[in-house]
Order: sequence, then structure tokens, then C-alpha cells
Amino acid sequence: MKKSAENIPTATETTTESPAIAEETPALAPSETLSAEAIEELKTRAAKADEHWERLLRTTADFDNFKKRAAREKQDALRYATESLISKIIPVLDNFEMALTAAQNSSTEGLKSLQDGVTMIQSQLKSALSDSGLEEVDATGKPFDPNIHEAVSQQESDDVPEGHVMQQLRKGYKIRERLLRPATVVVAKKVEPKA
Repeated sequence: MKKSAENIPTATETTTESPAIAEETPALAPSETLSAEAIEELKTRAAKADEHWERLLRTTADFDNFKKRAAREKQDALRYATESLISKIIPVLDNFEMALTAAQNSSTEGLKSLQDGVTMIQSQLKSALSDSGLEEVDATGKPFDPNIHEAVSQQESDDVPEGHVMQQLRKGYKIRERLLRPATVVVAKKVEPKA
């Protein structure tokens, strides 16, 4: 983008630009023409400006490409985040299918081995989930905490202190430090004296 000498502004036109450029450009009276040195200096500055403009355009394009690539990688990460967990659970599904097949073909003696097999499958599933960060919220006998417990009722009790969990009806779960599901509990209260 070369500029011809006719398109180069005079000194009075350049004073509206930035102060640094105005200070560096020699001041000329309106009737004076630019010297060859001044024209060359202006051409050099115009070339530098063009170079900076091209660099800005490339940097902007690179940044846009980076944003698109980061968004695509984020989508892929979300899409395949559960891949590791699912690959651990697939063998558990295989074992459940084998257990169901064995239950259909089983006699009463095979019931104990079926029970042992299902217990092993449960253990395998718990292990796969805990490897992925799942923790059980054990509430029995602990003080009631509304942040991790959900009380469905209260019962009078002499054995369990007031405000403590007397019975856990459904387990709660956390994934690392985040609560997924609160434990459903029955909370103990003082035994009311009979009148």
C-alpha cells in the first residue's frame, strides 16, 4: 500500500494526528512544499504503519483461531469426560448380565453363589465409582447437618442424642467435595415426658 507524494498530507494536516507524529514532522508554511528527505521519511513511516497494521491483522486472526480451537477442545472434553468412567462400568454390566443368566438357570443350591456374585459386582461398581471421585455420605449416628443431610422425620429416642441422625434411609453421595445427593435421614429428638 504505497502512497504517492500527492497523497501525503501537508504539515497543517498532520497536526490533527497524534502529538508524537506532529512533533517529529517538520512544520511547514502552507505555501512550502515538502523536501525529498521529508517525503522519504513519510514513505518510511507509512511503510512501518502498513507493517504494524498487517501484524495487527495477523495477531487478531491468530487470536480468533485460538478462541475457536479452545471452544472446540472444551466441547470435546465435555463430550468425552465420562469416557474413563464408562469404560470402568462396562465390565460391571457384563457381570450383571452373567449373573442374570445364572439366576435364570439356577437351582436352590446356586442361590448362595449367585448372591456372592452379585456382592462382587456391587463391590466392583463401587470401586469404579470411587476411582472417579465418588464418596458416600455416611450419616448414621452423626450430628444432623442440613448441608449434607435431608431430614424426612424426627423420632423420639433415649439411645441417640437429640439432633443426631438416628437412621439413614437413603445414602448421600459427593463427587470430590461437591454434594451430588444429600443423605435422607431420620433425626432423633428428646423423649417427651408423659403427663
